[in-house]
Amino acid sequence: MTIPTRNLGTTGPQVSALGLGCMGMSGMYGEADRPEAVHTVHAALEAGVTLLDTGDFYAMGHNEMLVGEALRTAPSHLRDNAVLSVKFGALRDPDGAWLGFDGRPAAVKTFAAYSLQRLGVDHIDIYRPSRLDPDVPIEETVGAVAELVEKGWVKHIGLSEVGPDTIRRAAATAPISDLQIEYALISRGIEREILPTLRELGIGVTAYGVLSRGLLSNHISADRDFAATDFRAFSPRFQGDNFRHNLSLVDSLRKIAEQKGATVAQIAIAWVLAQGSDIVPVIGSRTRERLSEALGALDITLDAADLAAIEEAVPADAAAGERYAPAQMAMLDSER
Repeated sequence: MTIPTRNLGTTGPQVSALGLGCMGMSGMYGEADRPEAVHTVHAALEAGVTLLDTGDFYAMGHNEMLVGEALRTAPSHLRDNAVLSVKFGALRDPDGAWLGFDGRPAAVKTFAAYSLQRLGVDHIDIYRPSRLDPDVPIEETVGAVAELVEKGWVKHIGLSEVGPDTIRRAAATAPISDLQIEYALISRGIEREILPTLRELGIGVTAYGVLSRGLLSNHISADRDFAATDFRAFSPRFQGDNFRHNLSLVDSLRKIAEQKGATVAQIAIAWVLAQGSDIVPVIGSRTRERLSEALGALDITLDAADLAAIEEAVPADAAAGERYAPAQMAMLDSER
């Protein structure tokens, strides 16, 4: 298939209209299959997916090394097309506990040095702080990445999960390609202030959580038990009555999917794609089968009537439960 491309903002790179999020390949959603993960990255590149997203704190470097292995073993013509988006700054201990974020300039440059080594590349295409460090002005963090751009170690600067004021301050410091933030049928908070700010400034969006950690995939049942290492074991949207309510939204969406000859996941992805050419959904497919399903969303055209029916079935703010546990919600500048 031929995958269309989109530009990440007015200053960012041209990438495939769907990106591949690699976090889940390192066990963030339970046990992962490394060989299958590598094959999935290869299949994505072969299909024309160019944007690969990772983070230095995903299983503490494991994910970067996995992506590095996948790139190293891919045919050169595919490897050269890859656009690497890397998040940095999250601090964790050996048990996996979250300890905060470090956006100091010296730390930024150190994180980048380790990421370049683990990925086995000579530059990072888009480098972004994973969250806002409340103790470091965003101008200092972005300024440090800008110095990496000047030296050729980084090509573009991105942001993640920050609000309008921080976006404006960052953009006044250096060109910003895109904001990575959760955006899905049941996570639409960015529509109020963040998305208008981005569009005013010519900054793109890489949308993660498009399937809401599988809630909108139609592959999870109410009796599903999540492993202790699975993010969803602690996510408010997957607990008790919240979980049952959210799955009922999927039931409503399934009827529309059947009418369109599509899966629920494809409709959820197609809806995000239809929200603007400045938005690139990042799909967390861990297997070639799920990747193939996700890519099928590119063949779906949603007209005004379809979009209205989808939003009637799953209204804004229809989800039960916050998208993160309280301690993590408190770390989101985008939610303030």
